[in-house]
Amino acid sequence: MQIDLSLIGMEKGRQYETIITTQNSEGVKNAAPMGVLCSGEGIILNRIFKGSHTLDNILSEKEFVVNITHSPELFTSSLLESLDESLFNDDLSLKDCDAYFRCEAISFTEAIKKSDPIKSSGEALIIKSKVVELVINRETKAFNRGFGYVIESLTNFQRFDLVEGELKEFYIKRFKEAYRVVNKVGTKEDIKAMHKIKRELKAKGHDL
Repeated sequence: MQIDLSLIGMEKGRQYETIITTQNSEGVKNAAPMGVLCSGEGIILNRIFKGSHTLDNILSEKEFVVNITHSPELFTSSLLESLDESLFNDDLSLKDCDAYFRCEAISFTEAIKKSDPIKSSGEALIIKSKVVELVINRETKAFNRGFGYVIESLTNFQRFDLVEGELKEFYIKRFKEAYRVVNKVGTKEDIKAMHKIKRELKAKGHDL
């Protein structure tokens, strides 16, 4: 049976910010913030750089858990430190997460991009996985960072006409970067909003 990820707000072709939990062959658990691309009902893609515990564990165990949460503390702690074992449930999910789904890796493909922050060949793998279980603890939507960029762009929109020189260039660069990211990973609603902001800025005479 296919799992419907739209139940937690995930759209096909869009990327969401999650915390992936894994464990190694000795049962040592690991958590790391990671983007997840929804590739359709019950299928996700992850692009993970080599050398990470997350990738090593998935290669070894062929399974992992994707946790949906809006907790800034969990995202920060899972990146900067090792989460305490007490924060994990027995099924490898994180306690107090809004929802989670369990995945089984299907395939691994070498992935190289010229834009990679790490400049060497074969540094990343694309992992295609099947979602085998979805647990919703409370009504929620997976976080897409495109929405954050929309809010930032709206805040900066009010400042465009109040600044000059280098500061105006700063805001223009910020908007261009936000526009690029939203068009790459944002939801349809996020993209529509950014296009509208861009039209308004151009109508005001700003060079975008």
